[in-house]
Amino acid sequence: MYLDYYGLTELPFEITPNPRFLLLTPMQREALSNLQYGIASRKGLTLLLGDAGTGKTTLIRAAVKALGDDGAHFVTLTNPMLSRTEFAEILASGFGLSDEARRSKAAMLTELETALVARRAAGRRTALVVDEAHCLPDELLEEIRLLSNIETDSEKLLPIILAGQPELSKRLNRPALRQIKQRVTLRCELRALGLHETAAYISGRIRHAGGNSSLVFTREAVTLIHERSRGIPRLINVICDNALVTGFAADRRPVARDVVSEVCRDFDLGGFDSEFSESSAPSTVTRALSEFAPGAEPIAEEPVAAEAPRRRFLFFRVS
Repeated sequence: MYLDYYGLTELPFEITPNPRFLLLTPMQREALSNLQYGIASRKGLTLLLGDAGTGKTTLIRAAVKALGDDGAHFVTLTNPMLSRTEFAEILASGFGLSDEARRSKAAMLTELETALVARRAAGRRTALVVDEAHCLPDELLEEIRLLSNIETDSEKLLPIILAGQPELSKRLNRPALRQIKQRVTLRCELRALGLHETAAYISGRIRHAGGNSSLVFTREAVTLIHERSRGIPRLINVICDNALVTGFAADRRPVARDVVSEVCRDFDLGGFDSEFSESSAPSTVTRALSEFAPGAEPIAEEPVAAEAPRRRFLFFRVS
């Protein structure tokens, strides 16, 4: 809808977890390294924590893509609300085991261990990734603990990544789950982005989509996007995408702070418009780009103007 208007070749703010748009801040880089090391070195259980929308799935896909050489086999479970029987069936299907293994847990475990030993001997990577792991029932956490026991005398055969929201960490502190907590060998966490990182995140996605950030958002708009999204990448994407739609409808380019404010009101992303410091905020955003996105285009500074009337989605109206 708005690609040509903003000089883009693809949509920059889709909420799908595309690793090509991953911004590697020091925090993300550390987490990515932990995930890759956990898989490549067969470290047993790796725990990835992060609030909703902070980019856990994107990071996992980036790690899998980086390690997905010929013969690599990664089984990803994205809906962990399963019974023990269903969990065993999914494992058997994901690892290409026999029909008997899909019907019998005992057969599944026997075949899985045989397959893992063979893959290890052939030098092939294998891993189990459980996304939304905070939703796992206790009985499945116990099943995962038992899977982590598949090992030789010197190493684990099935590295497992558990990715979930912070409440997963609290659950693992319960006495009943102490055995699986003791098997966590690597732990990393994703937090919300700061203003510097938010500015670099927005500019980087626009650049990957073929655009010039100075023609898309003003610096004041970026500051408000950070404030209202609280630095959560998924919310940043939602606000930016809708702001571009609104700006296109109102013929506003680059998108200014008042357009972002309108979008945030429509999505009930609360907060009062704070007083904007012309002396500090623009330089802060500019500094963010030079730090996290060297060579990025500057973000335009908007002139002071009265707030425009609300015209969001005006082009949908029928006269």
